[in-house]
Amino acid sequence: MARAPWLIAGAAAVALAGVVLLQRPAGGRRGGGEAASSAHPTPRPAITAVKVLPISFVPRTPGSAEAYAAARNAAATLDGLYCYCDCSKNAGHRSLLTCFETDHGAYCDVCMGEAMVANGMGQQGRSLEEIRTAIDRQFGS
Repeated sequence: MARAPWLIAGAAAVALAGVVLLQRPAGGRRGGGEAASSAHPTPRPAITAVKVLPISFVPRTPGSAEAYAAARNAAATLDGLYCYCDCSKNAGHRSLLTCFETDHGAYCDVCMGEAMVANGMGQQGRSLEEIRTAIDRQFGS
């Protein structure tokens, strides 16, 4: 009879381990030393900034006007970047570009920061892979 509490505790530990493992992001994006770039979406062909929120509708938060301008300028690049604020899980966003199709990007320092880095590197002629590596390094964990 003294074994019952140990059996219950063991079963609970196994169940907890299973829950933890199932909650890990696909592709090992965080931790474990695996490449984060596997989480980046494939950019859609001929994507444009047509859905980026017009400046007149962008909330006037610090840095928002510049970030939305960056999103308009580098829409195709942003469509190929994962947003590290995890809005793909919490808000159903497809890519970093999606953050700027609503007012979400105006309230998120991660979104704005990624857009500014991506636009700046794009203007320097950097490739999408180079931009992804920089974004992963700066915003990934």
